[in-house]
Amino acid sequence: MFDLLANVMSAPLLVPMDINIDPNTNGLPGINQLRTIVGAVMTIGLILSVLALIVSAIVWGFGAHSSNPHLASRGKIGVLVSCGAAVICGASVTLVNFFWNVGQSV
Repeated sequence: MFDLLANVMSAPLLVPMDINIDPNTNGLPGINQLRTIVGAVMTIGLILSVLALIVSAIVWGFGAHSSNPHLASRGKIGVLVSCGAAVICGASVTLVNFFWNVGQSV
C-alpha cells in the first residue's frame, strides 16, 4: 500500500518542468513566400488607406461647402478610420512582436 502511494507521489516529478519552444522559421516549405505575400498585403493595405484618406477628405470638403453636416461628418469619420487603418498596418509587426514578448514573459 505504501509502495503504491510512494509511486503515485513521485510520478509528477517525472514530467519535465521547463518547456522551451521557439518559432521555427524553416520547418515548413514556403515560409519565405508567405513572408513575401504578407509584405505585399501590407503594402496594398497602406495604399488603400491613402486612397480612403483622399476620398474621405474630398467627401468632407464637399459636405462642408454644400452645408451638408451629415456628409461632412461622414468624411471626418472616414479620415479618422483611414488614418487608424494606416497606423495598424504600419505597426502590425511591432504590435505582434510586443505581444509575443509579453506572452513569453508570462
